[in-house]
Amino acid sequence: MSNSKYVVGLDLGTTKTCCLVGELVDSASELSLQVIGMGAVSASGLRRGTIIDSDATVESIIKAVEEAELMAGVKISTVYTGIAGGLIRPRIADGMGAVQEGREVEGNLQGVLSSAEIMTRCAARAGLDIAEFCLEPIASGEAVLTREERDLGVILVDVGGGTSDIAIFKGGSIVHAGVLPMGGHQITNDIALGLRIPQLEAEKLKIRHGCALRSLVEPDEMIEVTSAGGKNTRVLSREVLAEMIEPRVEEIFTLIQREVVKSGFQGLLSAGVVVTGGATLLSGVPELAEWIFEVPARRGLPQGIGGLKEVVNSPKYATVVGLLKYGAKYTSRTRSPVREKNIYDKVRGSMRTWIKDLF
Repeated sequence: MSNSKYVVGLDLGTTKTCCLVGELVDSASELSLQVIGMGAVSASGLRRGTIIDSDATVESIIKAVEEAELMAGVKISTVYTGIAGGLIRPRIADGMGAVQEGREVEGNLQGVLSSAEIMTRCAARAGLDIAEFCLEPIASGEAVLTREERDLGVILVDVGGGTSDIAIFKGGSIVHAGVLPMGGHQITNDIALGLRIPQLEAEKLKIRHGCALRSLVEPDEMIEVTSAGGKNTRVLSREVLAEMIEPRVEEIFTLIQREVVKSGFQGLLSAGVVVTGGATLLSGVPELAEWIFEVPARRGLPQGIGGLKEVVNSPKYATVVGLLKYGAKYTSRTRSPVREKNIYDKVRGSMRTWIKDLF
């Protein structure tokens, strides 16, 4: 006989809202996490990790949850969700130092609390309770990093639509975190401006033919580009497209590399760098990361899950899989859902856990 519990991760991203349902099966021999349902929809309610349109956010949550419920065949009422890394640390571009206790943490608590309050209200309007918040870089690390990498020292770079998170792990814990206000949107925008095409067409072109390292593209490789209005097409060298993408990805990695140097951990990260997030699906990203960071690099895929794992076997689902794994780890604890009356204590408690991990 085996017993099962359900756990749900909800990732509110800049470009998509994703809901993932897992079944925690406790058999006589082992405890396993099986993915049984997922819902993913386009989103426009967030900008750089912060909710700017509550109505749009609620709508995307409802749609994603409904899709996940239909696939999983279960009713969702409680979720684990993420807090953007930039809410506890200043932006990399503004000069981010090492994590400190005391006043700085207290000041950051207000920003996190404000975001958590908005997220809690949005979830409530969608008929959901939030069981716990998890810092998104910690969630992504939970999904794509091995225990050995976290012990030896590794740089995790999660390139999303609007931001790029950095997390440095050493000795099994996260020791440094930050965020860069640049991501896949900037790459798409560069293509749209360079080729004078709509953003939607630029995004399709990036996904289908994009490469972050032009030296990997054959000079005679040609692609078709649809002009504004969709009436005409033109032929373009794929190398030209790569020449538009490479500088932006290089800029993102260079700024993050500078932050690694400032952190004081450079030279102590034997496991190299792991890149994840939707924008890292571009070919050439690991190779360019290896060149910029001067350490071995790989693309991080979600691991340690069963069931419909092929559905989420992509860097773009790293955070939501991490939230699912985080929820599975803590679901056995007796915890009350986050409510407005206890949100301060819940968030403060979560931050204590994060800060503990950051030392």
